[in-house]
Formats: sequence, structure tokens, C-alpha cells
Amino acid sequence: MLCGRHSGNFIMVYADQRWIGDHGIGRFAQHILANLKYRPVPLLSNPASPLDSWRLARALNQLDRNDLFLSPGYNSPLFCSAPFIFTIHDLNHVDRQENSSPLKRLYYATILKRACCRAAKILTVSEFSRSQIVEWSGVSPEKVLNVRCGVDTVHLPGVAAHELPFPYLLCVSNRKKHKNEFRTVEAFARSHVPAELRLVFTGEPTAELTEWIDSLHVGGRVQFVGTVPEGQMPSLYCSAEALIFVSLYEGFGLPVLEAMACGTPVITSNTTALPEVAGDAALMVSPTCLDEIAAAIEQIIGNAALREQLRKKGMVQAARFPWSASAEKVHTALSSASNYSAKEVC
Repeated sequence: MLCGRHSGNFIMVYADQRWIGDHGIGRFAQHILANLKYRPVPLLSNPASPLDSWRLARALNQLDRNDLFLSPGYNSPLFCSAPFIFTIHDLNHVDRQENSSPLKRLYYATILKRACCRAAKILTVSEFSRSQIVEWSGVSPEKVLNVRCGVDTVHLPGVAAHELPFPYLLCVSNRKKHKNEFRTVEAFARSHVPAELRLVFTGEPTAELTEWIDSLHVGGRVQFVGTVPEGQMPSLYCSAEALIFVSLYEGFGLPVLEAMACGTPVITSNTTALPEVAGDAALMVSPTCLDEIAAAIEQIIGNAALREQLRKKGMVQAARFPWSASAEKVHTALSSASNYSAKEVC
């Protein structure tokens, strides 16, 4: 049974620890909950399930307005007497047709939009996502707080070299269409770079992507390294000639920040949240222009002075994103929600 609170006027915080894991939302959850005194929700189910709003409502049914529920992800209770704060990292499932479905659109239009109205605060991780959420949901701009993401302190330059025996461009990706992998491969095939340079993807290939690689006659120059444990990612970043991350849509873009922290030059997109993360410390391209992407590859591989300049700028830019700053903003949001009445306001 969920009940109980600290003495005085200090609310008891209940948080959804199920999001913690080795993925973007998982790392966000890990860091913002790390130094927060909270009670975990008594659920083991997948928080991304469409039915989770009902499960949460039942699990939190004894909370009152002196308590507070926090989710690091986009789940929220269908009904709840206590104030709650939840997180929308982006509107990818609304804005990108290839990542949407009738069920997802129904969930966002009903459950999630209603949660935006009822929430004390909505957390997000970029100004791009913040403006998208305000426009889509119709809530007051003051209600949506950009707490940003951060970079883990394990991402440092000069770690032990990765075992790959060739120079490579790195693409940290997951086979989702908005990651723009097909254009990444084609731009690499078009670019005039040394033949020994490889393009390395994290994860496993799909049949469709393999067929595309073979059609461009670069099968011997594109490698997939499978699932890389988080502890080995700094080595993979540090050993790369550069990161290429020309995604069509990002609510933040952690690989850009992680590569910069490791002293690795970056090529990334000039759209969505990526300019906020990269600042002036990366080569920016239109993700739909093959010529721009190919030219950036040639430029970054062929110009050692540019790579050194981007390394230095990138480490300075990454230092502006400590996880401690994100956690502090979340804690401030929690404090401001203590007097909020959890009623529908839009």
C-alpha cells in the first residue's frame, strides 16, 4: 500500500523507477532519481505499455494532495488525487509518421493530452521539444520545463582504444527510420575518403539496410558491432575519427553530447533539437541533402586541423551539460508542485 509522508508540510515523492535502464529515457531516469529521496511504485510491468495509465492509477489510489508522483517517462496515472509531474522527451510518435500507428496516435490524443492538462508540470529535455509540446497540447508555456539531458562522467577523452583494427566513422543508432541511416550510408559511399575508412554502426543490421548497403557496393566498408555495453561506449567514441549523427528528428541527441565529451569530432543535423546540443562545436548539415553530408565527411576526414578544433570546442560544449544541473531543475519543479491541485485545467 502506498501511503505516508514526511513530517510537516514536506510532501512524500513517489517516483516511477521502472524507466531506469541503458537507453535515453533510462539514463535520464537514473540521474534525476539518483539523489532524490522517493518511494518507488510497486509495479514491475512495462511503463511504456498503453495500459500503464490504468495500472498506475490503481497503484497510486491512496495518495492525496500532500503527496506527489514523478515519472521520468511519458506515462501518467489515468486518475490521481495527488499532484503529478511527468516527462515528454519529444513528440516523435506524433511528428514522425514512420514511428506512429493508430494506437499510438489514440494514446497521445486521449491519455497523454489529458495528462498534460492535469499535470502540475511537464518536464522535457530541449527547447525544441518544449515548443512542440506547448503547441500540441495547448497548455501554458510556463507549465513545460526544459531540464535538458546531461553527459555521464565516464565519457572522457583518452580512454583505452577500441579493438576495431581500422579507422572508422561511428554512427550510434538503432535502425529506426528517423535515424536517417540509408542517407548516411549513401553519403558515405559518395564521399571521396581513403578506402580503408569504415562506417561503423552500433546494433545489428536489418535485411533492408543490408540490401541497401550492397546496392551501393560498400558492403566491405560498413560494419555493425552489435549491442555495445555502456561501459565500452567511451572507448568506441574515442577511437572513432568522427561521429556521424544526421538524424531527421531528435528531442535531444545524447550521442552527440557523449562523443563531444570524449573529444570526438561530430557531424550532425541542423534540425530539431540537435543545434541546441551541438552549439557551434560540430559540422552541421541538412539531413536530407546527400551532397552536404558527403561533403562534411570529406571535410572532417581530410582536415586534421578542423578535427582538432572540433575536439576542443566539443569538450567545452559537453561540459555545459552536467547531469547535476538537470537533477537540480527537476528538484525545483518538485518543490513548486507542492501546492498544485490535480484537476483538469484545459
